[in-house]
Amino acid sequence: MATGKITMAALGKLEGWLWDDRVIGFGARKQRRGVFYYLRYRDKSGTQRMYSIGRHGSPWTPDAARAKALEWLGSLASGTDPFAQSLTSETFGAEIERYLERKRTALKPRSFVETGRYLRTYAKPLHKLTLGEIDRKSVAVLLGQVETNSGAITRNRMRAALSTFFAWAITEGLIETNPVQGTAKADEGNGRERVLAQDELRALCAALGDGNFADIVRLLLLTGARRSEIGMLRWPEVDLAKRQIILPAHRVKNGREHCIPLSTQALAIVARQPRRNSTEFVFSDRGFQDWDRCKQVLDQRVGIAAWRIHDLRRTCATCMGDLGVLPHVIEQTLNHVSGAKAGVAGVYNRSKMTDAVREGLQNWADHIDQIIKS
Repeated sequence: MATGKITMAALGKLEGWLWDDRVIGFGARKQRRGVFYYLRYRDKSGTQRMYSIGRHGSPWTPDAARAKALEWLGSLASGTDPFAQSLTSETFGAEIERYLERKRTALKPRSFVETGRYLRTYAKPLHKLTLGEIDRKSVAVLLGQVETNSGAITRNRMRAALSTFFAWAITEGLIETNPVQGTAKADEGNGRERVLAQDELRALCAALGDGNFADIVRLLLLTGARRSEIGMLRWPEVDLAKRQIILPAHRVKNGREHCIPLSTQALAIVARQPRRNSTEFVFSDRGFQDWDRCKQVLDQRVGIAAWRIHDLRRTCATCMGDLGVLPHVIEQTLNHVSGAKAGVAGVYNRSKMTDAVREGLQNWADHIDQIIKS
């Protein structure tokens, strides 16, 4: 890492870290939200720790931050740890923002959004508590509330996000132990086998109502697509004239371009979406992201056994099979590289089978209409 005197001029050219050559342990780091000052030191056990002094700008200038670093180093030299109380007095709400800023480039975009939602929304009851006040009991109570309101899977995702945050807080010298350790993971059950029955499909369709989320759910059921494929759909991926969606390779799980033929019903849903000059996304300005809240509201109306958005994909595939659609056509519908298209066969057989898939999805859409009318 670069070393030199930390000055205003040096900060103007800063990329990454700069450690001061006047005060050992005093450093500055350029991040997305600006330049931050830090003090790096070793505690009595010899463990290296780092503490943020603050972001550059009033009141923190290079000289003011250097003076604060000297003050803290003086306390440490005299045997007094100036952070023993102050570190744990930081609030959870304030520290998660610093944590997320650190993780912005390390996480994939979707993972970053998901982590932010768990920590900012689901963990909101913890925001006003100091890190020192958060213990295993408070975490367990929160996880229980999340499981009651949103299910076992959301509880476990939330637990993982919290545990990773507190592990990071330990490395920052903010806390000594992880309060998530010792809390239980919820039993998610065998969620990979859930297929909605006809009466459940009827209740679901009747409860959907209007709006982006309702139309997204309808499209997921009609196409068997993954939620990110529809929720983040862009107009350049839609061809209304050819009645299809073409997803580029980087947007699909297996990295292969995927064509989704649209049934008459699915085409009508896409065609009625308004086009906005401010965005290419079909649903919302930045793509649809409000999954958990909208599903909670829907679950209160629909009144069926616990289900997941991904169950719509499994339901589509299973019911298409019940309607007589051939297995290799269903695999193509789901964009699976397995079975008839696995291994060497998948390398040489790159047929899209668009007509067969379109016929299968149209039969499925007509069947849904019959379920609803019955």
